[in-house]
Amino acid sequence: MNFLAACGDAAARSDIMKTTRKCRALLSVGLNLVALFFSTTAFITTYWCEGTQRVPKPNCSKQRHHNCIDYGVNETDQSKVHYSWETGDDRFLFRRFHTGIWYSCEENIHEAGEKCRSFIDLAPASERGVLWLSVVSEVLYILLLVVGFSLMCLELFHSSNVIDGLKLNAFAAVFTVLSGLLGMVAHMMYTQVFQITVSLGPEDWRPHSWDYGWSFCMAWGSFTCCMAASVTTLNSYTKTVIEFRHKRKLFEQGLREEQSYLDQEAFHYFRDRSLQSISSTVEVYPGHSGARAGLVVGGPGPGPGPGPGPGPGRGKMRSTSASIDLGENTDSLGEEQC
Repeated sequence: MNFLAACGDAAARSDIMKTTRKCRALLSVGLNLVALFFSTTAFITTYWCEGTQRVPKPNCSKQRHHNCIDYGVNETDQSKVHYSWETGDDRFLFRRFHTGIWYSCEENIHEAGEKCRSFIDLAPASERGVLWLSVVSEVLYILLLVVGFSLMCLELFHSSNVIDGLKLNAFAAVFTVLSGLLGMVAHMMYTQVFQITVSLGPEDWRPHSWDYGWSFCMAWGSFTCCMAASVTTLNSYTKTVIEFRHKRKLFEQGLREEQSYLDQEAFHYFRDRSLQSISSTVEVYPGHSGARAGLVVGGPGPGPGPGPGPGPGRGKMRSTSASIDLGENTDSLGEEQC
């Protein structure tokens, strides 16, 4: 009964373990998917950094009447001197810009829309190697996230086999941790290159004020989700191993208890059978004790000669008879016990 109860408890715990392991796998897959979406979006967008640039105001024209310098009606006459009463910051226009890994786009002050330039061309020559390393790290970061996501999906749909699931879980955790480290290095390298470009970049591009944009926030949010997915995967792997070992320990303990219980039952059974056999033998041959009594009583009589009295001859016959009966009873007892 103890063994059957232990088996029932083990089966119930096994079902709970499978459900918990599946929930952890779903959480890891969800976090990895969010990290993959955030990283891909940040990689292809141009809002890592955004701010304003101070540029000279353009001349007013028929298409542009605001935020421009007006020289009067004869501004097209090159033979006349044109005067502008705007001084200081009034002579400049603040246009908005936003920059990503690939491009930097700023507002077009001459016409509607934006114009974009390659950020790799804007970066100083001494920092382009670091920028390319950042780009390569971002690509590897996304690829490793894809590999980790694929392994997590395989582990989720292959959860019937515990050993194979543990192997997939371990590989998924390793790839996810590596991708997170590469993503962190890539983000930091890009930030360093951008700050140097702000100081040493082209004059017509240097920002007047800037701050990090939503693409930058998504990139670091992707890193956070990636590390959370890796920690969840490692935690799932560790818990599964511990629960598997605990389950095995309980199973072995139940087997030992059942074996001990069976040994005790067998000992009591054979002991009772031996006692019962001996008692039945004594009941079948009750004359055994009477023969011993006759042997003790039948000694040499007081009479000197033969006769019906208790003489020596009769005592000898009784002793011989008792000896024969005792031998037969002993042989019968041995056969019964066998």
